[in-house]
Amino acid sequence: MRIGELARRTGVTTRALRYYEEQNLLTSERSGSGQRHYAEAAVDRIRLIRQLYAAGLSSKAIAELTPRVIDGRATPELLQRLAEERDHLNQRIADLAHTRDRLDSVMAGASSNMRTGTSCQRDTAARTGTGGLSANDGTLK
Repeated sequence: MRIGELARRTGVTTRALRYYEEQNLLTSERSGSGQRHYAEAAVDRIRLIRQLYAAGLSSKAIAELTPRVIDGRATPELLQRLAEERDHLNQRIADLAHTRDRLDSVMAGASSNMRTGTSCQRDTAARTGTGGLSANDGTLK
């Protein structure tokens, strides 16, 4: 099928399909005039690609995962790789939560500084372990 029909059947743009090809997520055959032609299996592959993108995976991770799906069926290798992606995501979430907590601490010190006029540098530094706000100019140290 041609690129326009694949786009219509899968709900993605032709631009997205070209991008998938650039990222080695999708392949096509070329006609003598250079037009792309896709196999029927491309419809299911696009659906899988979209599911994996929606799950937050990068095109690089998707390129590594899609060969682990054989004839539309998951393999043990696919499940293992998905679990690794989930673990990576969980670590990123934990890192972001830690960063948010440190920002909350800096904000609390700044708020205290604004209310009392006393230096929050030592207090914030103790809470975050990274330094605090300067009482003189309110800049981060």
